[in-house]
Amino acid sequence: MKKQLSYIDSVHRDGRIWSLSIMGLMLLYPLAVALIFGAVPDGKGLLVGLGATAPMYWAVGIVETFTFVPMLGAGGSYISFITGNISNLKLPCALSAMDQMGVKANSEEGEVISTIAIAVSSIVTTLIIVLGVILIVPLTPVLNAPVLAPAFANLLPALFGGLGVVFISRNWKLALVPLLLMTVLFIFVPALGSGEVGIMAPVCVVLTVALARFMYKKNML
Repeated sequence: MKKQLSYIDSVHRDGRIWSLSIMGLMLLYPLAVALIFGAVPDGKGLLVGLGATAPMYWAVGIVETFTFVPMLGAGGSYISFITGNISNLKLPCALSAMDQMGVKANSEEGEVISTIAIAVSSIVTTLIIVLGVILIVPLTPVLNAPVLAPAFANLLPALFGGLGVVFISRNWKLALVPLLLMTVLFIFVPALGSGEVGIMAPVCVVLTVALARFMYKKNML
């Protein structure tokens, strides 16, 4: 008789299958383009390009794995790493859902709630993208209206500001150091690109965890 897999074992089984499948599809696209259009990249140039960029993504991937997985759970992590937009979409959705339900990330309930929240956010994001592709042409004059320009320019600050108020207000002592660090960093290094910012987010998480441990031992929390 075949042994019934537990929930977490089935999550890891399906997560590995889907992760490898998506990885294969992502690699097949450039291969197909190269074969169809006869545009095979120069091997030496490809290695030089990878040597300059790959280490950064390896570092981000390793740091994000150790940073996000404890907060998202197994199921949520697999979905998040497949669909992307973890720090600015999937992670806030999961944390907000678990907070509303009053469950912890490392509990079985938190695992389920996190997975459901991230799955729903992925579906909603996909539907919005499809709707945007369909409506982009008729809505272009409206979206380009000068009266809406200030709103679009402040969309992300408003989103993260709203999320920040909720989480920072819970324990301002823990939030103070990473908040000051990022503020000083952007003031003195205004030319930071998306790659550097992607590295700094997990670094700030690790810094905050270390700070929380230190403050806990010193009875400051």
